[in-house]
Amino acid sequence: MPNSQETTKHTIVALVENKPGVLNRVVSMFRRRNFNLDSLTVGRTHKPYMSRMTISVDAKRADARQVVANLFKLINVIDVKLISAEPHVSRDLALVKVRTDDTDSFNTVTQICERTPARLIDIGTKVAIVEICAPEDVVENVIEQLRPIGIMEMVRTGVVAMGRGVRILDSEYEPIVPIGSNGHNNEHRYSV
Repeated sequence: MPNSQETTKHTIVALVENKPGVLNRVVSMFRRRNFNLDSLTVGRTHKPYMSRMTISVDAKRADARQVVANLFKLINVIDVKLISAEPHVSRDLALVKVRTDDTDSFNTVTQICERTPARLIDIGTKVAIVEICAPEDVVENVIEQLRPIGIMEMVRTGVVAMGRGVRILDSEYEPIVPIGSNGHNNEHRYSV
């Protein structure tokens, strides 16, 4: 079911080689092309030589297909997919430190956590830390409910997303031993 974020943001997933300098190449491409990143999340996959980037861009300021095409041109990029154009699951994680130095503020925070997918993970005498792990629009909604109480500090991970169903990006990618001992090309070759 599409949410409101899907109409204003594109989510792109890129599989890249897990090598130094790859993140710098991707970010430099965005800078050169004047694309604005809403969020960029990078993490390891179940294969040690591969990382997965989840990139969120503003739909009004960037053409997603152009972003995908430019990412495909980069060295060390294995596969790229515009995931917001198909059924997918996405999550954002936020940790919010909120003021709870009186009974009213503490009770309000507790009620918000009971009504939403947020939960209290640390409670002190003056502040509490709330964890929210949900689709991006839900995270935004909970943050707006907490704002009047008094947000002291906040950190967000950025969106991670995965397509639904059987299709996976890296199903056929396996590195092959480098050619080089016979004086030929020293670059790695990959089966795709």
